[in-house]
Amino acid sequence: MKGIFSIFRKDEKAFTGLESAIVLTAFVVVAAVFSYVVLGAGFTTSDTAKKTIDEGVKQTTSSVELSGDVIALGASNKVTNLIMTLQLTAGQSPVDIGDDSDAGMMVISYSDSATYLANTTWTKTFIGDSDGDAVLEQHEKVEINVTVPTNSKLQSGTVTDVVNREFRLEVKPKIGAIVPITRVTPAQIDTVMNLR
Repeated sequence: MKGIFSIFRKDEKAFTGLESAIVLTAFVVVAAVFSYVVLGAGFTTSDTAKKTIDEGVKQTTSSVELSGDVIALGASNKVTNLIMTLQLTAGQSPVDIGDDSDAGMMVISYSDSATYLANTTWTKTFIGDSDGDAVLEQHEKVEINVTVPTNSKLQSGTVTDVVNREFRLEVKPKIGAIVPITRVTPAQIDTVMNLR
């Protein structure tokens, strides 16, 4: 009988169950704390990246678009006003367009081969559905009437300077991409001209 129990002799090198449980628990706690820190840092980084991506998409996508043709009004062989209709692009948030006096809520610039004006004079009129505010929302359209700068070729040139003249308008909302509109005046200046 003594021979059978000799294999269970007391050995100081042995690792008891209690010691192994303590070491295992310590490893689990350290791993849990480490994973919590790593996941927390990952979530913070991904949240920051998401915000950055969302803001970038908001700034680079057009929030407004041209709805219909550009109309030019003429008098005495000059082009006096340019009229265009704007609406929101699909899925975009409402845009506060303000007006010419609202400190740059929306800016419209004009350029031709001889003139550049960074901020033209313009007025707005909501057409169709409108709730009475200066915010362009889904299912609303706003008509913008741009006064052609007096020093431009369309206003100060001779008749030959005005006809077949290319010009460019840039609609710059506070949030969103620039909407460029390039048109050419017709060969004859009439009171109302549809520029395609």
